[in-house]
Amino acid sequence: MMSANHKRQIRIFDTTLRDGEQSPGCSMNLREKLEVAQALVELGVDIIEAGFPIASPGDFEAVREIASSIRGATICGLARSNPQDIDRAWEALKFSKSPRIHVFLATSAIHRQFKLKMTPEEIIERAVDGVIRAKRFCDDIEFSPEDAARTELDFLCKVVEAVIDAGATTVNIPDTVGYATPAQMERVISTLINRVPNIDRCVLSVHCHNDLGLAVANSLAAVEAGAGQIECTINGIGERAGNCALEEVVMALRTRHDFYTCDTKINSQRLVPTSRLVSSITGMQVQRNKAVVGRNAFAHEAGIHQDGMLKERTTYEIMRPEDVGFAKTDLVLGKHSGRAALADRAKQLGYSITGEQLQTVFEKFKKLADLKKEVSDDDIAALIEHQIHGVVDEEWKLVDCQLHALYKQRPKFMLSLRRGSEEPVVCHVDSAYGPIDAAFIAVEEITGIKLNCISLAIQSASPGRNSPANASLEAECDGKTFRGRGVSTNAVYAAMLSILNAMNKVALSRKLADNGRHEEQNDLRTERDQPANEPTDAASA
Repeated sequence: MMSANHKRQIRIFDTTLRDGEQSPGCSMNLREKLEVAQALVELGVDIIEAGFPIASPGDFEAVREIASSIRGATICGLARSNPQDIDRAWEALKFSKSPRIHVFLATSAIHRQFKLKMTPEEIIERAVDGVIRAKRFCDDIEFSPEDAARTELDFLCKVVEAVIDAGATTVNIPDTVGYATPAQMERVISTLINRVPNIDRCVLSVHCHNDLGLAVANSLAAVEAGAGQIECTINGIGERAGNCALEEVVMALRTRHDFYTCDTKINSQRLVPTSRLVSSITGMQVQRNKAVVGRNAFAHEAGIHQDGMLKERTTYEIMRPEDVGFAKTDLVLGKHSGRAALADRAKQLGYSITGEQLQTVFEKFKKLADLKKEVSDDDIAALIEHQIHGVVDEEWKLVDCQLHALYKQRPKFMLSLRRGSEEPVVCHVDSAYGPIDAAFIAVEEITGIKLNCISLAIQSASPGRNSPANASLEAECDGKTFRGRGVSTNAVYAAMLSILNAMNKVALSRKLADNGRHEEQNDLRTERDQPANEPTDAASA
C-alpha cells in the first residue's frame, strides 16, 4: 500500500461544467461555459470535464468549443460504455491538445439488477469493450464503475483490473449516491491498491457526492489511502446535495500539509474570484458560513475571538484570507475615488473588465458612493458581476419607473420601456398584489413575453442598511430557463431590473431561433430551386 506520508501531487479533476451543471437551475449557455472553463485554467485545475457530449446538441457544442479553444488543462468528455457515446465524445474532443474520454458503467448489485439487468460477467465485458473502443481515439482514458461505493469489493477489484488491462489510465471510484463514510472509503482504496495487481499502471481517483455531508471527508480519506486524483466542483454544486467542494478539499490538503504531505497545482488566490464567478453565472448563492469562500469564513464577531485576533491572528484563523482570494482588508472607496482606484480594486478582487465595462461600472459606482458614502468590496463585486453577467443585448431599455405604495392598499406602478428608436411604451398597473407582482405585470404587458417565475432572491450586497440590493431571478419561458440580475439601492427597482434582464434574454433567444428558422427555409428554397442535373451539397456528400 502507498504510504500516506509519501509526498506527491494530487490531480484536481473539475466537473463543474458537467456534474455541477446537472444541479437543478444551474444550466449554462456556451459563452458562460467558456468563461468558467478559462477561469478553471487560471485556477490551475489539471482536468476539466466539459460535459456529456451525447446528452444534447448543446452539450456537444460546448465540449467541442472548449476542447478547441481552451489550453492549459486536459479536456474531458463523459460517455457511457457504448459505441455511440464514445464516438460522440471523441467527435467533440478531437481538436483538444490534451483530450480525455471518461467512460462509465454501473457495477453495484442494485444497478446491475434493476437498471442494467446484466450479469457481473456482462458488466466486465461491456466495460472492457468501452475502454478498448475509447483507446482507439486517444491514450488518456478514464473509467468509472458507477456506484462503486456500494459495489462488492471482490467484484470491484475484478472490474478495475480488467479495465486497466484494456487500457484505462485513470480509474475513478465514485460514491455516486453519497453513501460512503471516510473509514469505508479508505478501506475501498486500500483494498484496490493491495489486491489489484496492475494498479500501478493507473491513477486512482475518487468522486464523492455530499448526500450525508461527507464528500470532502471521504475524498480526503481516499487521498490518505493513496488516491492520486480528486473529482470536485466549484462551491460543491452538483446533483442532489452536490459534490466534493474544490475549494474545501484543496485548502484542507494545503492547510494540513503536515498530515497529508501532498498538495495540488491550484492557485488558491483564485478560489474566491472563481467561486463568485460560478455563483453569479449559475445563480446559486454561496451561503455566508460556507467554508473557505463564504462571506463569514474570515469574519470574527465574538469579543474573545476579536481580542485573540488583535494579539495574534493564528489564535482563531488557520488560513489567511488573502491566500484564498479575499482582500487583506475590506478597504472602502468613496465618491472622491477615481477610475484608476476602482480598476485596481477590481483587479484585486479577481475581475478583468474592459474599458467600456469599467466606464459603466464607474458611473454606477459614483452614484452609489453619493448615496452610501463608502463603497465596500462586496458592493463593487455586485456592480461588476451585474455588468459582466447581467447585461445582454437589450431589445427593451428602461426609460422610467415609478412606484406608489401605501400600507394595506394595492400599489400603483408605472413603467416606461423603449425598443430601439421607437417611442417609449408606457404601462400603468393598479391591480397587483405587491410591487414585484406589479413589475412582472408591467414588463409582460409591454413586451408580450410571459415568464413563469421559479425563484426570485433579493440579498444585500454588503452589511448595512444602505447596502445595494442584489436581485437574482430564475424563470421559465418557451420551455427554457432564463436568469436575470439587477442591482440597486432600491430593492424593488433591483427586482424590476432582474425581470427586465430576463425578458431581454428571452427576446434574444427568440430572435436567434427565428434567424435559424429563416436560414433553414432559405436552404430549402435554394435546394428546391436548383436544376435537376446539378447535385446539391447534401447529395454530393
